[in-house]
Amino acid sequence: MPEEHLPPGTVAGRRPVSLGPAAGAGREPLSPAVGLAVLGVVYGDIGTSPIYALRQSFHGIDALAPSPANVLGVLSLIFWSLVVIVSLKYMTFVLRANNRGEGGIFALIALIDPWRNLERRSRRLLILFGLFGASVLYGGIMITPPISILSAVEGLKVATPAFAPYVIPVTLVILIALFLLQSRGTARVGALFGPVIVVWFTVIGALGLYAIVREPQVLAAVYPGYAVRFFAENGWAGYITLAAVFLVVTGGEAMYADLGHFGHRPIRVLWFAFVLPALLLNYFGQGALLLADPAASHHPFFALAPSWAQYPLVLLATAATIIASQAAITGAFSLTSQAVHLRLLPPVRVLQTSHETRGQIYVPAVNWMLMIAAVALVLGFQSSSRLASAYGIAVNGTMAVTTVLAYHVARQHGGWGPWRALVFLVVFGLVDYAYLGANLVELLHGGWFPILVGVGVFTVLSTWRRGSELVGAWLKKQADPLPTLIGEIASTKPARVPGTAVFVTPWLEEAPPTLKHHLRRNRALHERVVLLNVLTEEVPKVPPDERIEIESFDQGFYRVILRYGFMQQPNVPSELARCREMGLDIDLQDVTYYIGYQSVLPADKAHGMAPWRDRLFAFMARNTTSAATLYQLPSERVVEMGFQVRI
Repeated sequence: MPEEHLPPGTVAGRRPVSLGPAAGAGREPLSPAVGLAVLGVVYGDIGTSPIYALRQSFHGIDALAPSPANVLGVLSLIFWSLVVIVSLKYMTFVLRANNRGEGGIFALIALIDPWRNLERRSRRLLILFGLFGASVLYGGIMITPPISILSAVEGLKVATPAFAPYVIPVTLVILIALFLLQSRGTARVGALFGPVIVVWFTVIGALGLYAIVREPQVLAAVYPGYAVRFFAENGWAGYITLAAVFLVVTGGEAMYADLGHFGHRPIRVLWFAFVLPALLLNYFGQGALLLADPAASHHPFFALAPSWAQYPLVLLATAATIIASQAAITGAFSLTSQAVHLRLLPPVRVLQTSHETRGQIYVPAVNWMLMIAAVALVLGFQSSSRLASAYGIAVNGTMAVTTVLAYHVARQHGGWGPWRALVFLVVFGLVDYAYLGANLVELLHGGWFPILVGVGVFTVLSTWRRGSELVGAWLKKQADPLPTLIGEIASTKPARVPGTAVFVTPWLEEAPPTLKHHLRRNRALHERVVLLNVLTEEVPKVPPDERIEIESFDQGFYRVILRYGFMQQPNVPSELARCREMGLDIDLQDVTYYIGYQSVLPADKAHGMAPWRDRLFAFMARNTTSAATLYQLPSERVVEMGFQVRI
């Protein structure tokens, strides 16, 4: 039975929220429906890499001659890259580092308690390093749709050279249509993703197997000695080829980011049982084709198909790359939402596109930014081969950061001893940074783009975080301790009017300046005053039974604390309605919401940030989404009270 009244000092609903793996994570049943969903969502990116990855070694900017020794050497590198980076690093180790079942670089950042002990220089550098890895990931996401779709449409040139002039226009039409459809959500077409990807992996595996049967000697590339001999014979040119080889693992980080949707067991089982065999068959099939016909290096993927099957293969490849692009776009939406909830970005407009699935969201600002970037990349680079030079460095940079963060998570939360964790860091760090060195050589050939994007996003993330701290410190100086204000109200006895006033505040101890300002201006106060704190925990999701905490005070004051995970969208009115079950009966038709609005003015001198960062923060603050929109408050019941803040 809910309490009829909460006496002063009562605390209701307080439950601890902890970091760490979810109990039972990874024990999800692998049903056919789950398997199809995993294939459609998780493996679209890495599954379309065969279209352009092997080709880049023999037809890219730093192309090698497709001699038998080079073909076997590159294939050996591809095989061991998939084994070491994806099968060992991600599937065996990194997928264990989950934040209540969620994966991805922001989950790793959250697990290392990012805003604690920042006075230590090593901690600050580690957090900045992690933020830069997340920032560079945006550059990779921008490149994924154009490189995927462009590489598929380029198959038209293989089928008929007469189609060459139409490759760019067709690619642009598909890209623009894809971004225009984002506002409708992916719920209706999501069921089609899995079957298409099943057909995709089956077809590319069958094409590769047919070529291998004709040239079975290609299987010798499994022996790592071919990779060693490749470096010995090609020297620096062989090392640079690692940038092209790395393209075969570019979907590894996406698999980790999708951990929370399905758990690690379905992802692992499908990788080893279906996806990895299909990929290896296709890569080795392309290699077998090059052993028999070196001239096919201009596009070995499409050359695997007989002439009658090339148009259907182009259509299937286009469908698969659209799915891979869709996954990247929705990943950008999720990444942005997580950054907002971790207080690294200003609030942006986030729309829920499915009534059943919370994770299906649409962020208009990000969508249009990605569309403009995709169109510009296609027009600027003109071919998937040129885009490939820019793509690898973005994903490689994020993977290298993931290794370092996973090492710290293993030490803090995984119970790993120093030597075991150090072996992980050294082994996989050497692999990551060996590839990164080769990718950095591509800076002048397009690799500058994701680095530029990463620097820009990192500047925005760090500036918003630091500026928010400065504004919060200024506002906190204006706030009075809550007991002091309640004592003042008890002694002055201002007029009390019917209804409930809800003051949104970031502080757990002080009264918000908006309350003091309202009281002194109007000399009246509602009979019930709720101080509302909306807190974002450094976990992906907070269960409903852990979300609400209520504390009562004298003079009709209450504090309501709502806790959300960084992947959840707050809905304050619905949570206030649930407060009745905990003894605080609030009539939503009789509530007025008070929100403080800060007009940020850049300081003449630097008082914590450089003047240009002050101006950048002020610009972001002016264009941010209001708390009323962020918390889904009814606009007709919201009163905004403004303050000028000079930082």
